[in-house]
This record gives sequence, C-alpha cells and structure tokens, in this order.
Amino acid sequence: MLWCRHLSKRFGEFTAVDNVTFEIPAGTICALLGPNGAGKSTLLKMLTGLLEPTSGEASVLDKREIGVLPENLGLFDDLTIEEHLELTGPIYGLSSFETRSRTEQLLSALGVQEGRRTFLSQCSHGMRKKTSLAMALLPNPRVLFLDEPFEGIDPVTAETIRLLLISIARRGVTVLLSSHILSLVDRLAEQIMMIRKGQLVWNSAISELPRGLEEHYFELVEAPLEQDLPWLGSQAS
Repeated sequence: MLWCRHLSKRFGEFTAVDNVTFEIPAGTICALLGPNGAGKSTLLKMLTGLLEPTSGEASVLDKREIGVLPENLGLFDDLTIEEHLELTGPIYGLSSFETRSRTEQLLSALGVQEGRRTFLSQCSHGMRKKTSLAMALLPNPRVLFLDEPFEGIDPVTAETIRLLLISIARRGVTVLLSSHILSLVDRLAEQIMMIRKGQLVWNSAISELPRGLEEHYFELVEAPLEQDLPWLGSQAS
C-alpha cells in the first residue's frame, strides 16, 4: 500500500501541494489528474524522495523497491538505450546476468530491440520515454511512479505501455501515474485522484465516478474555454 498524510509543500509564499491525504491499495493503478501547475509533479517528487515535504508524512519504500519515470526522463544523450539499462542494473544490486536477461526482455516487450545501440541524442521522444520506463521496470519494483508516461508518444507505444502496466498490476505492483490523456486513463486506471491548485478535490474508484471521467474532470477541475474567434475562417467562402 502507498499512502500519505497531510502532505504539503511550500516554496516561499507559494503552496504547491496543500494538505494532501490518500492511500492506494497494493496492485492498483491510480491516475493523478489535474491541469498544468496543479501540483502533480511536486507530489510525485515528494513521494519518491526527490523533494522534502514542508509538512506531513508519506510511506516511502526502500529506494530499491520503487521505479520512477521522472518528468524529465533522466537520460543521457551520449549513452545508448542498452547502456542505460546496463548501468541501471548494478545500482539496484542486480548481477550482470540478471541485468542482461531483464534488459533483453524489456527491450523486446517495449519494441526497442532494433534501436538498442542508438544513442539517446538520436532517439525519438517515444524511444526516449520507453528507455526511461525500461529503467524504472528493470529492478522489479513494488511501486511504480510515472510522470506523464503517455505524453508525446504514438498510439502504438501508448497501447504497449498501457497493456504492460495492466499486466504488472495484476501481479501486485502498485502504479501511480499522472496524465492529461483522459481517454486512455479511462481504459487503464482503477482509482482516480484529481488535484487542483495543490488540493486533492477527488479520490475514488473509477467505478464510483458520478458521470463519465471527462465530464467529471471538466466540471470539477478545469472547464474548457468556449470563446469564438469570428474572424477565423471569415474569408473561407
């Protein structure tokens, strides 16, 4: 189980995360939703130990028991995809054999075998994201933190990652991810949390939403702008 109690983070006079409390059962995929600047990344950084909370507490496993796909992906342009994984294994105490074996399986599962010797400076955004995800999965984490895993990637890559997350959650891995892609979250998450201006404004099983995910998000968190620009298209005819 992953949990936090009254977690807050302030930067000077600005409160990025305000008194957040929740728990996520083991083996659950939970989506953290909210607009840009709502506090999603700050909350994830506190839970993974990258930021110290101003107040409150959270359960943080041993660093070798968590996997993290960070906002900036944490990659090195002068290393290949394969070299990233080869260097990650020993950090988590994996033997050379375990590292090689898991690397082969991850490269295959994520569809990047052919590009394994490509330097990250030459990789597409999708390949970079899959490399960072492979690094997060390599140590066989009990809890997986993913900051925008579906942002900027093609539909096939997104579906590959979605199916993989469902598979590992069935084997007991807890997944907390942030995302703006509501249609995909609707087919993936079992628990939904919504954050607005640093405050948690919704937390429930997705089956308990009173209406569709997108409709509920627009009503509770951020409504789309509806402003016409009549000069656009005025000469089209």
